[in-house]
Amino acid sequence: MRALVLGANGFIGSNLVQYLTEQGVQVRVLTRKGLTRANSSVETVIGDLVGNDIDYPALLSCCDVIFNCAGEIHNEQLMHRLHVDATAKLLDAVAVATAQGQLIRWVQLSSVGAYGPSRAKSRVVTEDMPTNPVGTYEITKTLADALITTREMPESFSFSILRPSNVFGPTMSNNSLRQLGQMVKKRRFFFIGFSPATATYIHVDDVVWALYRCATDPRAKGQIFNLSNDCMMPELIAGMARAQGVATPRLVVPEFMVRVAVALVSPLTRGRITQKRVDALVSHTTYSAKKATDLLDFAPGKPVPESIGELFG
Repeated sequence: MRALVLGANGFIGSNLVQYLTEQGVQVRVLTRKGLTRANSSVETVIGDLVGNDIDYPALLSCCDVIFNCAGEIHNEQLMHRLHVDATAKLLDAVAVATAQGQLIRWVQLSSVGAYGPSRAKSRVVTEDMPTNPVGTYEITKTLADALITTREMPESFSFSILRPSNVFGPTMSNNSLRQLGQMVKKRRFFFIGFSPATATYIHVDDVVWALYRCATDPRAKGQIFNLSNDCMMPELIAGMARAQGVATPRLVVPEFMVRVAVALVSPLTRGRITQKRVDALVSHTTYSAKKATDLLDFAPGKPVPESIGELFG
């Protein structure tokens, strides 16, 4: 198998490249500046997905699988160009290649953000639910999914779409979980509300495994999979406490008191403390991975409470 990886310098993409090479897969990557984590066995193509300088026939040559892990999480002005426009251009090139008989499997890394925030106190999200994204990132990633699922392509083309929840691991650049861990360590953490929230996280190793499975298992063709390894918030916090050698927090503060306090202090924190952060700490949304379990034999190898300590090593 020869795989083309887009977004190879990102958190998930870089871990995927390492895994693929360990599996003996021939890997080609498209990057703007070369690989951050050097690997002599990886073929590197310099180019920008939002530019016009890519030789698509050469990029796709001999590739059996495309892993599209490219994503822009900071600059909203680039999100549509990278997530939607670049996907459309690459699909055009893939359509030509597959019309000429080249077999290509497209594995798209998306997000459970496609389903939007919950308006109910609790919900279980499955792949059958309609999409309802909120936010530029979520909307543009969902539009890219739609391009892939609705376009008529030659029979030699197939796709799988993977929608993970919050992905974590030791090489992640997002520090929100580490900041939460610091609150636990400094004994400043407290639970919000008396009904334990659901923590919707999944380890990057489990996501990488599922991406590979989508590329190699014929049962994944034409399917969308949600992926999460949910646990209860007290389990997550207890795992953070154990990893840092401190007592597990027990204090619970009523939700309405926290909401009032956040409304008062949010303008002074430049957006670091928001009602959205509170929403995440009281959410009862669960992302069911039953479909991935049934079709792909998915079984998370990294339980969240036990693995969260990797962030504090």
